[in-house]
Amino acid sequence: MNSAVVRAASCIWERYSDPLSLADIARSAMLSRFHLARLFKEQTGVPPGQFLAAVRIYQAKRMLAVSSMSVAGVSAAVGYGSLGSFTSHFTDSVGISPSRFRRASQHGGVSACGTPDSPVPEGAAMGTVRLPSGYCRARVYVGIFDTRILQRRPQSAAWFDVTSQRTHSYRLPRIPAGRWFLHAVAVADTEEPEPWTRRHLLVGGGDQVQAILGELSLRPRSLTDPPALLALPDLEAELERLTHPVAHAEGR
Repeated sequence: MNSAVVRAASCIWERYSDPLSLADIARSAMLSRFHLARLFKEQTGVPPGQFLAAVRIYQAKRMLAVSSMSVAGVSAAVGYGSLGSFTSHFTDSVGISPSRFRRASQHGGVSACGTPDSPVPEGAAMGTVRLPSGYCRARVYVGIFDTRILQRRPQSAAWFDVTSQRTHSYRLPRIPAGRWFLHAVAVADTEEPEPWTRRHLLVGGGDQVQAILGELSLRPRSLTDPPALLALPDLEAELERLTHPVAHAEGR
C-alpha cells in the first residue's frame, strides 16, 4: 500500500469529526488533491470522500453501541451538522435507524441476511472461504452488495463458521445480472495461548464479481480497508471489542 494513501487514511480515521475537505486530506498525504483522489480510489476502491463518510458512520455505530450519548450528540460527534442528514445516511448505510441499531446492539433481534425481491432472472455466486495462517476458527459473514463498501441491504448473504482445518464452501443465490461486489467480514480467533490476544477482525473480497467465484481468502483488516457499515448482530458485540484500526496502521 502506498505510504501517501496510508497517511490519508490515518488522517481520516483520526480527524473524522472535523469538517475535512479533500484539500485537508491531500495535505496530510503530501500530495495534490487530484493525485491523492486518483491514487486513493485506485488503492482502496473508493474516493476519499466516500471513505470519510463510511468512517463517520462506523464511528457512530461504535458510539451508539458503547455509550449513552444521545443520537443528536452522536451525530454532532462524527461531524454531521444536521441530525436529519445523519439519520438518513445512517439508516441507508446500516440498514436500520440509529435508535434501532442501539437497541439491536444491546438486545439483538435483527437479521442482516434478508435479501430484496428480484424481478429479473437470477444467478448465483459460489466459492470457498479459508482462514489465513495462524487462525483457528472464525464466524464469517459473506454477502453480495451493490457498492465497494459493505453497506445497505445485501442482494444475497450467508453466515457460517470456518476452522483452520478446512475450507468452507458457500453459495449465494438470487443474484440478478448486474454490477455486484463480494464482501466478507469475520471475527476470528488466533492460535495464541493468551485469551486477550486471540480475537481479530478479518476481511475479504471487495472486488466486482461474476456469477461464478473462486476461493475467498480472509486477511487481517488494514487501516485502508473501508469499514463494514451494515448491522451484523452476530458480529457487532465482538467487533466493538476489537482494537481501533489506527492502532494497526499497516498496509495491505
